[in-house]
Amino acid sequence: MPSAAAALRVRGYSDVLHLGEPQHVVCALIDGLGAAQLREYASAAPVLAAMSGPGAATTIPSTTPVALGSFGTGELPGTHGIVGASFWVPEFEDVLIPLHWASGIPALAIQPEPTLFELMAAAGIHVTTVAPEAYRNSGLTRAVLRGGGYEAAEDAIQRVRGVLAATTTSLRTFTYVYWPQLDRIGHEFGVGSKDWLEALTRVDQLVDALRNALPRNSALVVTSDHGMINCSTRVAIDLGAEFTDGVWLVAGEPRARHIYAKPGQAPQVAGRWREALGDLAQVVEKEELLSSGLIGPAIDEIAERIGDVLAFARSDVALTAAFDKKVSALTGQHGSMSSDEWEIPCLVTLV
Repeated sequence: MPSAAAALRVRGYSDVLHLGEPQHVVCALIDGLGAAQLREYASAAPVLAAMSGPGAATTIPSTTPVALGSFGTGELPGTHGIVGASFWVPEFEDVLIPLHWASGIPALAIQPEPTLFELMAAAGIHVTTVAPEAYRNSGLTRAVLRGGGYEAAEDAIQRVRGVLAATTTSLRTFTYVYWPQLDRIGHEFGVGSKDWLEALTRVDQLVDALRNALPRNSALVVTSDHGMINCSTRVAIDLGAEFTDGVWLVAGEPRARHIYAKPGQAPQVAGRWREALGDLAQVVEKEELLSSGLIGPAIDEIAERIGDVLAFARSDVALTAAFDKKVSALTGQHGSMSSDEWEIPCLVTLV
């Protein structure tokens, strides 16, 4: 997004993707498409495989709401405040699940800063989101993707039409296209499954159609929010005393757990989780994560949303729990730091 803003002559940003000075920038975000998966299954996506780009790394945790927070704001999680698939919000004394924003927590209270969509629109750029109607007024959209117009599109044909409508103008344009189906199928059937490969081919066909539909002097960027890994080793983290002693809340998701300790218990909780999980997960205290720079600098209000202890699953491990049993049961998972989850494509075509 910052490169798109720079290419469209918004001050304060750098065009690290070398997009030049196009009139139109279209960014297609394919939920769940990791760079490793694209390399391994390139034969199912010849158009994508033929495209080039610098590659990129997603956020930590490597999950949709956190990554879309960074996509929409150009900031790391320590700044935009979406710190997990679910997390405690102390100022509202509630757990927020950003993909299912059912709580009464206002979106602007979680992420009040202007988004890149808003900044580009304020600079005179015609900004459009092309995505399913269901996301138009979602809490996550209002928190990190707000700004510009919204063109509802439920299938590939409608997305291509939406892009055509958005770019048929003499103005500079930025169009964001979101495609969630590959992620959904990967969660259910697993990466590399027949259903997943068919879904990847449909993504390839969408990208080809978008590329062929763009007017001259356009740039198409194809990227993702995270990759995915198939999990066959499951560890229940809500049963034994080694996981529950000194803990008052566990949030996050099976590959990246936020663990909230009772006052003064964080070191002991971290020690018990490390001993119980061994090589199955990397267990760190909050201060270690903050000092690593992986989530950027965090103000106190946002740091308080992060678990006192965090567990990032390794290998094919899922840290399961009864309180999110549907998510815990999924075959495909993401959220941790493996290259399969963390590395994402950033592919560019200039028209």
